[in-house]
Amino acid sequence: MLDVLAQVEIFAGLSSEELEMLAGSSVSRQYPKNTVIINDGDNADSLYLIDSGRLKVYCSDNNGNEIIMNNLEARDDCGEMDLLYAYRRSASVRTMEKCSFRIIYKEDFQRVISENPNIARILMRNLTRRVRTLTDKVKSLALQDVYGRVTKVLTGLARPRDDESYFIEERLTQQDIADRVGASREMVARILKDLTIGEYIGFEGRNIVINGKLPASY
Repeated sequence: MLDVLAQVEIFAGLSSEELEMLAGSSVSRQYPKNTVIINDGDNADSLYLIDSGRLKVYCSDNNGNEIIMNNLEARDDCGEMDLLYAYRRSASVRTMEKCSFRIIYKEDFQRVISENPNIARILMRNLTRRVRTLTDKVKSLALQDVYGRVTKVLTGLARPRDDESYFIEERLTQQDIADRVGASREMVARILKDLTIGEYIGFEGRNIVINGKLPASY
């Protein structure tokens, strides 16, 4: 458990003793695929540390339209800011496959940091760094056109291979990409088609392969 906590970004810099205190206040839970574990507007009462599996963080309207805010996997976490301040969840979270968690509830967490103020200081420092990163991402999305947002998603998910191409392990549908960039599926389909014709990207089964640097503009 300490190895899991040590790799969580918001706990970076905590000592083994401090991580042990947090581990002692956590509980273990498992949820099957397609389970909504957090609903937008729920009471913000816990932090989820992902042991295994994948999740999506999203917002939806009354018509069922979704915008994916983030995708999470093992060693990621969700709900960290809720432990310190928020009273209501600001987004929903659904499992994309069977997931295992360590959960720290707000009451237990606040008891630990009240007894160990150094944990709170380090956590605030790490959260400040995360907020800056999120601000940069929002600024980037606001200033880019749809093509720029699509290529940013693709390059952000891609991992290098020995043949100098880049492979996206996650099997993305056109709708998945459209949800992430806030655009229509038709527009995303057109962009992917043109990138394929230009041989900038290709497909191996349902996985996207980026063959080299993508054009700066569409």
